[in-house]
Amino acid sequence: MSALTAENGATPVVEEPPDSGARHKLTAVTGLAALSLDAMASVAYGPEAIVLVLAAAGGYGLGFTLPVTLAIAGLLAVLVASYRQVIAAFPDGGGSYAVAKAHLGRRTSLVAAGSLVLDYVLNVAVAVTAGVAALTSAFPELYGDRLWICLAVLVLITGVNLRGIVESARVFIAPTAVFIGAILVLIVVGLFRDAPVSTAASAGHASVLADNATTVGALLLLKAFASGCSALTGVEAIANAVPSFRAPAAKRAMRAEVALGALLGVMLIGLSVLISRFGLQPVEGVTVLAQLADASLGHNWAFYVIQFATMVLLALSANTSFGGLPVLLKLLARDNYLPHVFGLKADRQVHRHGVVWLAVVSAGLLVFSGGDTNTLVPLFAIGVFVGFTIAQTGMVLHWRRGRGPRWAAKALLNGLGAVLTGVSAIVVTATKFHDGAWLIVIALPVLVLVFEAVHRAYGRIGERLGVGRVPEPPHRERSLVLVPVSSLTRLTSEALTAAVSLGDEVRALTVCHPDPEDLAATEALERDWALWNPGVPLVRLPSERRSLGRPITAYVRDLEATEPGTRVTVLVPEAEPEHLWQRALQNQRGAVVAHAVRRDTNAVVCRLRFRC
Repeated sequence: MSALTAENGATPVVEEPPDSGARHKLTAVTGLAALSLDAMASVAYGPEAIVLVLAAAGGYGLGFTLPVTLAIAGLLAVLVASYRQVIAAFPDGGGSYAVAKAHLGRRTSLVAAGSLVLDYVLNVAVAVTAGVAALTSAFPELYGDRLWICLAVLVLITGVNLRGIVESARVFIAPTAVFIGAILVLIVVGLFRDAPVSTAASAGHASVLADNATTVGALLLLKAFASGCSALTGVEAIANAVPSFRAPAAKRAMRAEVALGALLGVMLIGLSVLISRFGLQPVEGVTVLAQLADASLGHNWAFYVIQFATMVLLALSANTSFGGLPVLLKLLARDNYLPHVFGLKADRQVHRHGVVWLAVVSAGLLVFSGGDTNTLVPLFAIGVFVGFTIAQTGMVLHWRRGRGPRWAAKALLNGLGAVLTGVSAIVVTATKFHDGAWLIVIALPVLVLVFEAVHRAYGRIGERLGVGRVPEPPHRERSLVLVPVSSLTRLTSEALTAAVSLGDEVRALTVCHPDPEDLAATEALERDWALWNPGVPLVRLPSERRSLGRPITAYVRDLEATEPGTRVTVLVPEAEPEHLWQRALQNQRGAVVAHAVRRDTNAVVCRLRFRC
């Protein structure tokens, strides 16, 4: 590091090298582990969502599993190509929020941000519950404790992320590699099977195939397509968190996006081929992926490896939200739509407040759902599709306005993606409205209104502070320091010493209540004060009520009214004990006075800590 010393004896300014934070940022591989677990793990519930919808048409309906999956894979390809463009055009991150802010206006950008916030929060709850569901499929005796297991997993993921996104990526590389390898082995082995090796996992479980099967119409296929698109959640996470990558951040993020699309597409299509090949039927209490592992590898140690790897990755896929949401909250805070505390970074480049807030809200959702995946899934993916549609539409305008090379082809790609995801958003909302999707329909506008309210509040504060305007030069005013006292101690002496060092005039204040005990104590204090003679007058403030803060604030308000050119400071002396537990022994009079003065007057409040 080099040190530059300013002229005229100014304090040296230490410059950090440009790459000082590089070790706390992601490479393409660690970015894939930290930000794509949501999308990777969705292969555990994406195909199952398709099968459960098509089961309404009986065995004939299940035959459409592969065509629907191929359509979803096509949409995946469009989204990956589009988000590569988003990464290149908006390297500061923010995804659909950044795109909408640049091309679709402020209100639309807030809708995009709100949809992303809801998606990220729901992703944590869905991921954890789905991971625990995979565990209870292998070990049914744990089913009754699933809520406590969910909360324990959430605490673990939160703790890892508080150490930094790179630390979480390093921790999750091994589980990610094991899961991807296990799924690919399952697919390859299954392709060489003519029939299921085992059906032990589904034995004794009731089938969910409809008895009065419906016909396979366009509406059923659209519903299956929309449900299966839950596998596309997380595709946008890399574009949202581009600043978390090492330089060149955009290129590394684009590589991670392509790798994610390729792996996810192969796994989705491969599992759907096996579903059709084995004629698999969904049953209650056992996941489709568990049945596929049983059919392809047998009910042996390999089956349990698949289940455990699925459980781990599903649970850890919540990490996508912990990597993406804090960055989005930082951007919203920067634009004055959220409290500025969300823009603060702790050590290791961690947006700690965003991480903790996400954990708390997700824990509330887990308690609300009782750890049941099916309660949360109807709420899931709507926000994703809204964000997808806004991002694609904004990119169409981006290419039209820029009119660079091949702009028409790029705009056509984004336009196609906007139509497909827009239709999916409408279908998902309509088909799942009564299952709980109405909550999202209400929550999204409410969240936008919250953003607007915060923005207006910051606007009013900025106006009062004169942000953006040159202020008047500072000038000296008469200073009056008030010191509340109740007895003569060393603390009183230290407080008056500090006060006379700060102000032109100092007054000590003591509150006197009408009962005989307090009157006697106050008179004794006045006698001792006269004998001590510190050069500071003692002012008695009578109070008819047993109140401490009110008479002091009334005195300060009278001073502000009668002496408008005087700066009033209230210096509150407090003893600070040696041990933390000893603070419970204090009467908290100082805190009461400080709070009352801060709330009811314009006086400056100073709290003098005297260490015992």
